[in-house]
Amino acid sequence: MEFRCAGPGILPGKETVLDAVKEPVFRRSIVDKAIKTMSQKYGLDVAAFDETFLLKTIERRSEITSCENPETYTENLEQDRIEAQTLYSSLHISYTKFFRDSMVYSLLENQVLPVLAAERMKDTRRELRVWSAGCSSGAEAWTLAILLDELALAFGNKIFYHIFASDISETELTVARAGVYNKAAIENVTLKRLENYFIFNGSSYTVLPFLKDRVDFSFYDLLENKTTCPPESIYGGFDLVVCCNVLLYYRPKAQSFILEKLQSCLNPGGYFVTTEAEINIIKNFGKFRAVSSNAALFKNP
Repeated sequence: MEFRCAGPGILPGKETVLDAVKEPVFRRSIVDKAIKTMSQKYGLDVAAFDETFLLKTIERRSEITSCENPETYTENLEQDRIEAQTLYSSLHISYTKFFRDSMVYSLLENQVLPVLAAERMKDTRRELRVWSAGCSSGAEAWTLAILLDELALAFGNKIFYHIFASDISETELTVARAGVYNKAAIENVTLKRLENYFIFNGSSYTVLPFLKDRVDFSFYDLLENKTTCPPESIYGGFDLVVCCNVLLYYRPKAQSFILEKLQSCLNPGGYFVTTEAEINIIKNFGKFRAVSSNAALFKNP
């Protein structure tokens, strides 16, 4: 919702050339003020988020809180710590589901993971290591765990794997660790996999305990500059890194920072997965090689 005042001789709802020039400045001032308030008043850094995404989130919160316009919302933000925290949480998109990108998971199941498993068979000292970065409520990490468990069975349980899943939201991590999902989240899971990896209880599906032994969920900020990977993983050394629906919400400088971090802990020849909406970001980064022209799957040279 955007507030406008009509000047002399200007009909409400009509834009002039001057309005068109002023509007981007007005929008930037709202974003800049919110960034300053969040940082100086509450110690919450939102400067790395894409400006358009940040503005839309402010506009949405302005409507939800019944503010007359986003400018008033940013003024009120200075006096409302709870709303500041709510705004911060709103910037972290959490929608996810099992086997969300069927093409990518098909490539992982039939091409990528078998190759990685075969390599691990030659080196019995190493486990197959995966990082789900920005894992949200965990569906992505559990999907990878299902694929890797099936692969381990196919290799006669002679390969070992470990999945490290991280997110910046403790609320989402709590859901992920519990491993309880509604029907909408598991709609892409086959009946056989539902029988093998879930317990059905009324209206919910719970990941079986044995699978939980293979996944570690932890808090980790991808913009933190002191480490390159979650401390729980100790040294990184990942064969596969999955980072979906994270990069597109950040500004280019932050995108590059995150990608540098992810690549630094990905083994040579390791694989990187993102989403179709983020393919151009990866291409512009220029340090990964596309594996498929139709899927967001890349390889570390």
